[in-house]
Amino acid sequence: MNKVLDNIFKLSEHGTDVKREVLGGITTFLTMCYIIFVNPVILSAAGMDRGAVMVATCISSAIATLCMAFLANYPVALAPGMGHNALFAFTICGPLALGGFGLSWRAALACVFISGSLFILLSTVGFREAIIEVIPESLKHGIAVGIGLLIAMLGLQWAGIVVDNPATLVGLGNLKAKHTLVSIFGVLVAMFLMALNVRGAILLGIVASAILGLLTGVTKFVGVVSMPPSIAPTFFKLSFLELPWEKFLDLIVIVFVLFFLDVFDTVGTLIGVSVQAGLLKDGKLPKARQALLSDAIGTVVGALLGTSTVTSYIESAAGVAVGARTGLASVVTAILLLLSLFFSPLMEMVSAEVKVNGMTIHPIIAPPLIIVGFLMMTSIRFIKWDDVTEALPAFFALIIMPVTFSITEGIAFAFITCSLLKLVTGRAKELNWLVHLFAFLFLIRYIIMPR
Repeated sequence: MNKVLDNIFKLSEHGTDVKREVLGGITTFLTMCYIIFVNPVILSAAGMDRGAVMVATCISSAIATLCMAFLANYPVALAPGMGHNALFAFTICGPLALGGFGLSWRAALACVFISGSLFILLSTVGFREAIIEVIPESLKHGIAVGIGLLIAMLGLQWAGIVVDNPATLVGLGNLKAKHTLVSIFGVLVAMFLMALNVRGAILLGIVASAILGLLTGVTKFVGVVSMPPSIAPTFFKLSFLELPWEKFLDLIVIVFVLFFLDVFDTVGTLIGVSVQAGLLKDGKLPKARQALLSDAIGTVVGALLGTSTVTSYIESAAGVAVGARTGLASVVTAILLLLSLFFSPLMEMVSAEVKVNGMTIHPIIAPPLIIVGFLMMTSIRFIKWDDVTEALPAFFALIIMPVTFSITEGIAFAFITCSLLKLVTGRAKELNWLVHLFAFLFLIRYIIMPR
């Protein structure tokens, strides 16, 4: 068996063995499996069935991760991305009155399918690589930080730490409330474990808050193992007929943002994990197109099954840190993702709801959102703060997203201000014409918006 695996995944060539790959695959799973619990809760805000989304999350993640294993032979796991699910639920499906596009979740899945299909079609002409190069680095990092702040803001709200305040829009919640204490405890456990370099700190934070939730009555124990929930409520439910074709500019913006975020997320993760694993050769990733294709296939499959954009997970670096070097680790992670289908009672317990002043919050899910928000903040150091023409657009991206609760608006403000600043300073040629074009389209969108 070892010889067969060695022939398939080139273990000896990469200086690894089956034991290290299995350990790496398990480690990656433990650090990223929080998405199995978090994704259904976030997408349920758009009206989707939680059980069906959980099944879609596990299956699409496993398929994409297996594609990564056999097409690229990389130790990289994939799953519905944090930030992408928030974009799906709160911006694309968000009410028009709150700055969203007002699409149904079925129409939103169609948009995800279109963006994933474009990802696949453009894989052979180098277009994705070109897109990556035309966006200023500071904008990329500003957008990443903005998404992190939005996710953290959502986590703080679901924890009851940040609440509505008519006088100042937001204010401090009741820190002595049971549900808030449950969330704070989960955050503290995850923080301490991260500081001690313990693998799976985010997952263990969820476990800690769940245990305290059980003890305090915030959630209830409903079992551990069961048959998987039905995927029927979301399976092949994407709808092109429900797309607002009369608002074609909005559709272009939605698909562009979905495509744009997926490309940058995947490339950033692949580079980060590949550097750590020593997979780069002469500064290039040998099987970059196969890796990107795996991501695109995952996104298309996810849209058909019923989940938001599937992307590569930076948590794969945890598996690499303990020795994973090949796709065998990804196979192990994929198997564990499929086995997770039988633990839906745990998902139900972790996603417990609490009603506070008419608002539905999720105290056990809140800690991982806050911690993931922190992790996404690290990109802020790569912004060129000494260049106003790049720093200000990046600033608008990272501040507009959390305060408007819209990733699209943050990107729009960033593109528009970047284009204007480069034009005013006579440096317009520093930007690719695509940046100016999308800045113009975003500006036109604001002009023709009803409010």
